[in-house]
Amino acid sequence: MTLRCAVLDDYQGVALSLADWSPLAGKVEVRALREHLADRDQLVAALADCEIVVAMRERTPFDADLLRRLPRLRLLVTTGMRNASIDLAAAAAAGVTVCGTASGSTPPVELTWALILGLARQVPAESRALREGGWQSTVGQDLHGRTLGLIGLGKIGGRVARVATAFGMDVLAWSRNLTPERAAEAGARLAAGKEDLLRRSDVVSLHLVLSERTRGLLGEAELRAMRPHAYLVNTSRAGLVDQAALLRALREGWIAGAGLDVFETEPLPAGDPLRALPNVLATPHLGYVTEGNYRTYYTEAVEDIAAFLSGSPVRELTAR
Repeated sequence: MTLRCAVLDDYQGVALSLADWSPLAGKVEVRALREHLADRDQLVAALADCEIVVAMRERTPFDADLLRRLPRLRLLVTTGMRNASIDLAAAAAAGVTVCGTASGSTPPVELTWALILGLARQVPAESRALREGGWQSTVGQDLHGRTLGLIGLGKIGGRVARVATAFGMDVLAWSRNLTPERAAEAGARLAAGKEDLLRRSDVVSLHLVLSERTRGLLGEAELRAMRPHAYLVNTSRAGLVDQAALLRALREGWIAGAGLDVFETEPLPAGDPLRALPNVLATPHLGYVTEGNYRTYYTEAVEDIAAFLSGSPVRELTAR
């Protein structure tokens, strides 16, 4: 019997071309869905006949209710080996195997610097003005000699720090368990605390996993502690920042601006005020969206499916 597999949220329509799906020929019928299905009933209808689903990152939550409504589902593959939107306990109870793929840490590092540079040199505004016939309307901020504050210094934050040193920036770092020795390994200095980092930094970039401990880590008090000329960059998770406080900070000038790649609701609604604020440089969650990463995601998804069908070990996710 041929099984059915749905690849979710293939926005760019590349899932079937960036990997060799032929090992599944004759065993699995694969279809890619390009539109995000936020409506739960529409999602259930689209997946009702599928034994296998490939999910892109955390775009589509698989909670106990959804898993209950998909009785045919047997294998759920997520891109990356971490997915907080999948209820692993409920999946296990439903007999659904959950596995993942590798994911590169360099693409979000590169996008972080694209946002920092775009903000500092007013690239979007100057490019737009040039197309409209203008010439030099802003004065950019120097990065050399300025301070970059990193909240989180893991694989991604550490790479961001090393790039900063190449620009001649001073790098401060803070997280709850960070030590001076670990900070020094990445070319950074440990800040005295979160507030100390916010007060002293010209650019603040977030690189933490979203959890109950980190949700709302930056609220009104923290944003007010930042320098008026400072920028906030978030390529991690929107929930790290109180979004209502961030809107006020941007509207009232507590900070100079923000570079944002992550949002509470994705895709970002058409009428969201973040789309219109002139001091926001926003990208549609592109941190991990590169050809190399996608080739890894889909190639290893095929490998996971093939292994599952043959009874071989898969890259199974476990509760963290």
